[in-house]
Amino acid sequence: MAKNSSKSKLLPIYIINGPNLNLLGTREPEIYGRATLGEIEKLCAERGRSHGLSTIFLQSNKEGELVEFLQEARTGASAVILNAAAYTHTSVAILDALQTLKQPVIEVHLSNPARREDFRHLSYVAKAATGIIAGLGVNSYLLAIDAVAAILAGAPSKKK
Repeated sequence: MAKNSSKSKLLPIYIINGPNLNLLGTREPEIYGRATLGEIEKLCAERGRSHGLSTIFLQSNKEGELVEFLQEARTGASAVILNAAAYTHTSVAILDALQTLKQPVIEVHLSNPARREDFRHLSYVAKAATGIIAGLGVNSYLLAIDAVAAILAGAPSKKK
């Protein structure tokens, strides 16, 4: 399902999506919204192009495939946007793969895990992420692209 949405001097941004996100639009729309993953992909490609960046949009329900996408990103991506879905809260394997990356990593979620069940409060992804954007629906993805664009452009950031 990899798609390169535009040409750019930089390597593309990998936008990686975990289990059950292929069901967006029909799965618990009161939590995740009505947008399909395909619609989110198109919006991300447009937002990326607006920054002169290309995107490769990936999804898998299999933990091992997500790890392989992250390993591929080591040499194939300028940044990673990751919605690991349920694996956010359980996968040390994904954390280990993320820790091999030197690129910026933005963790995204459509819903706000901090307002949900207790088991969703732990994020292994956060331990390796540059930043986290959650609870803003589809805008979480779009804001992550804006953040990546700013990071890649060398925009100053506040460090504590």
